[in-house]
Amino acid sequence: MTEKLAQQWPIPESVNEIENYMKQRVGLGISFDFGVRKLSILKRGVHIYYVNGLCDTMYIIQLMKELIGINNKEKASTDLFTIIENKLVNQSVERVKTLDKVVDQVLSGLIGIVIEGESTAFVIDVRSYPGRSPQEPDTEKVVRGSRDGFVENIIMNTALTRRRIRDERLRFEMLKVGKRSKSDVALGYLQDVADPDLLNIIRKELKAINIDGIPMADKTLEEFIVKQGWNPYPIVRYTERADVAAAHILEGHVVIYCDTSPSVIISPTTYFHHVQHAEEFREAPAMGTFVRWTRFLGVLASIFLLPFWLLMVLEPSLLPEKLEFIGPNEETNIPLIIQLFLADFGIEFLRIAAIHTPTPLSTAMGLVAAVLIGQIAIDVGLFVPEVILYVAVTGIGTFTTPSYELSIANKIARMILMLLVAFFHTPGFVIGTTFLLIYLVQMRALNTPYLWPFLPFEPKGFLQIIFRRAVPGSILRPSIVHPRNRYRQPPNQQ
Repeated sequence: MTEKLAQQWPIPESVNEIENYMKQRVGLGISFDFGVRKLSILKRGVHIYYVNGLCDTMYIIQLMKELIGINNKEKASTDLFTIIENKLVNQSVERVKTLDKVVDQVLSGLIGIVIEGESTAFVIDVRSYPGRSPQEPDTEKVVRGSRDGFVENIIMNTALTRRRIRDERLRFEMLKVGKRSKSDVALGYLQDVADPDLLNIIRKELKAINIDGIPMADKTLEEFIVKQGWNPYPIVRYTERADVAAAHILEGHVVIYCDTSPSVIISPTTYFHHVQHAEEFREAPAMGTFVRWTRFLGVLASIFLLPFWLLMVLEPSLLPEKLEFIGPNEETNIPLIIQLFLADFGIEFLRIAAIHTPTPLSTAMGLVAAVLIGQIAIDVGLFVPEVILYVAVTGIGTFTTPSYELSIANKIARMILMLLVAFFHTPGFVIGTTFLLIYLVQMRALNTPYLWPFLPFEPKGFLQIIFRRAVPGSILRPSIVHPRNRYRQPPNQQ
């Protein structure tokens, strides 16, 4: 039987025929975790199909007690189908008429109940996915704020969002992606706020995905939706914080949840969405603005500090008299551009090594690398001290970038600028910076200008980027998401 015919095959009235289908197609009797419990109720066969590890055993036991009790309370002449439906003590019971849907639901962690002589089955949601409890994400920590974060369970992730937005217009639209994995993917949005055109684009792209499975979850979805190619700059934003996701949904964004992933995709986003952090909104506006400016300074340093310093060293005539001390005070046999790249790659080596090293050892390794390797490299003449200084400051600026993807993209841009400065000096720096700006301006993330509100310029949006406004003063939703309802607060509450 072909896959297409199997999807259209109705449920046979013979439970033995259904059992044979499960053996031949699903692996019943071969896969140890896929099982069936056979019951005889009012002299008719009732089979319960399940997957060990995805179901809550106590719920199944309670359901079986209710079903077996029918033998002691009902007569054989009663309507068994209706009696069983009324005995299923669960809040989520669905009637199913095709075998393929029964199999899909059972493999998703639900249980399927088929009855001899009936062409309709029941699927009951008793899922209990293995996983960890919500905890604060390591990469998005805040001094004050909630400590719960998303986990690998899509049901729990949507519940964490629902807890923060108790609006009847909040929607979680479920889709299945992957011919074999059939992974659960949900679109979270406010029905009366989110842009319908954006929703249609994302929904269309998700339904068009034709692949066996998405074991890499949200990252695979991103590559199909936005078709990023070799563009290093992130087009969508990831977050593991439930409060951040809820805040973006209230603004009119669409959030994509994927089962087995602790992060969600926020769309659409601009460059400035990637340099925001929850810490700014957990402090007073003045404090939040100061933190934001400091972060912006770190991001700029991570891109332009090393190329600009190299330019000043190669063309000291550009320096004012009071800044003539900038630059190496001693001769070296290794060109500065080589030293900068060696030191920059050295920090990258340490970052990658720290990811793959247990935390106590990674801390010790970082201290050894910073104190011993850096100092010895200076003593033997491999580096001049200024190289270590400016590369370290640039590295700190890279780590202040909240978005991991954006920090790596900025590092690639910095290296290209350094090469242009090394070969062409001032023209290289000017042309490289101009080209980077033009490249970012022409980018569009789901039909959204990447540098909005800087280019195209929108004064109100730009001021909100520069200054962290108080919540009572944020009357309007950002226009970049094209919200159907622009007002976050009624105008008379200004």
